[in-house]
Amino acid sequence: METPEQPPTPRPLRGANIGCADVPPPQAGEGEQTQRLPRAFYARPTLEVAPDLLGLWLVHERLEGRRAGRIVEVEAYVGQEDLAAHSSRGRTARTGIMFGPAGYAYVYFIYGMHFCFNVVTDREDVGAAVLVRALEPGAGVDGRTDGPGRLCRTLGIDRSHNGLDLTDEGSGDLWIERRPGPPIGEIAASPRIGVAYAGAWADKPWRFYLPASRHVSVRPRRK
Repeated sequence: METPEQPPTPRPLRGANIGCADVPPPQAGEGEQTQRLPRAFYARPTLEVAPDLLGLWLVHERLEGRRAGRIVEVEAYVGQEDLAAHSSRGRTARTGIMFGPAGYAYVYFIYGMHFCFNVVTDREDVGAAVLVRALEPGAGVDGRTDGPGRLCRTLGIDRSHNGLDLTDEGSGDLWIERRPGPPIGEIAASPRIGVAYAGAWADKPWRFYLPASRHVSVRPRRK
């Protein structure tokens, strides 16, 4: 759960919806019906939730207007046994939200300058979450969203959103929703970024992204 180091080698995932990732996604305000994700979506194994988030929309309703982006890159952190996860250090004041119910926002601050947005997944007490690493800018977005710190800065996500219930329409201004649109295209998988300290866990191919999107935070080096 850190920031970029070196570009990892991608692995395409078979069985994805292939071929439509370059079709522009629908924008808010075009009369399309949207659907906020229910808690049951998040309360599943993290390695199922993470790739399923690709192509969905992260939305922040602000006083000056709505900002939204389509999710194109995520990383899965599966629980206390995962040495790359913050929860591997146990339940603390910082990580307590990771051990609670699924569907809550886990927002942390790193390097004295960046906020990072995660959503809690799996069962209570597992300590799992998915980090949203990059978005394709949508309605109301004027700024870079190719990286976890950049997307939080551009959408206005900060520590005040930590612990927010993303599934409750009456409790907050931040959520993830499903919008009608074409299939997302190929999904690639690679090791997570910036977790070399995690030993063998650093090699787990638990970063999922849409390789057709130019907004992913890190691209593999050309051979």
